[in-house]
Amino acid sequence: MTRVLLVDDQALVRSGFSLILSVEDDLDVVGEAGDGATAVELTRELRPDIVLMDVQMPVMDGIEATRRIVAEDLAKVLVLTTFDHDEYVFDGLAAGASGFLLKNSDAEHLVEAVRTVAAGHALLAPQITRRVIEQMVAGERPSSGTVGAVGAVGAPRQTAQPAPAGLALLTPREREVLELVGTGLSNAEIASTLFLGEATVKTHVSNVLSKLHLRDRVQAVVLSHRLGLV
Repeated sequence: MTRVLLVDDQALVRSGFSLILSVEDDLDVVGEAGDGATAVELTRELRPDIVLMDVQMPVMDGIEATRRIVAEDLAKVLVLTTFDHDEYVFDGLAAGASGFLLKNSDAEHLVEAVRTVAAGHALLAPQITRRVIEQMVAGERPSSGTVGAVGAVGAPRQTAQPAPAGLALLTPREREVLELVGTGLSNAEIASTLFLGEATVKTHVSNVLSKLHLRDRVQAVVLSHRLGLV
C-alpha cells in the first residue's frame, strides 16, 4: 500500500485528487495540507511514501517544503506544475523532487505518476523538463513562461565535466543504460532499444544509481548531461 499526502491550498483540488486516488486498492490518502509548513509537519507525523505537492501556497511554498522533506529523507515528492512555469521545475529539481505532474492531468496519469514515483522511478515528462534540465546543467536559471514550445530554442552546447569515480565501476552495459536514461527513455523503452528484458534494465538502472550514489533517475539524467554523455 502506497501512502499519499495531498498538499494544495485549494480544498476542491485536494478533494478531487483524494477521490481519484482513494478508489485504487494500492493507494491510501493518509492526510491533506493547505500550505507547505503544514505539509512538512504532517510528513514528519504521518510518514507517507509520496507527497503530492503544489508549488504556489501561503505560509511556505511547495519548493521550500520539498527541500525540507527531502533533506530529512521523509518521503518522495511529486510536484504539481504547469506549462507556464518551468522555473518551478528547475527549483523542484534542485530541491530534490522525484517527479513533476501537470495540474491538468487526467485521473489515469495522476495514478500512474504516483505509482511510478513510489516504485523509485523519476517522473520526467519530456515536454516539461527537457529544456529545463539542459539549462540546469549549463548553470542557467530558466525564465518564467518559456516552456510553451518545448525544444523550439536549442540549449547551449554543454562542456563535459570530470567524471565521478563511480563511473569507472560501471559495466559497459550499465554505462549504455545511463546514456539512455539521460535521453529520457523509460525502462520499457530502454529494454526495447537494447533488446533486453524490462526487469534486467531495472536491475541495471538500480546498479547505476547505487554505484554513482545518485538518489534517483532525475539525478542520473542531470549527471549524464553534465558528463556530455547525451
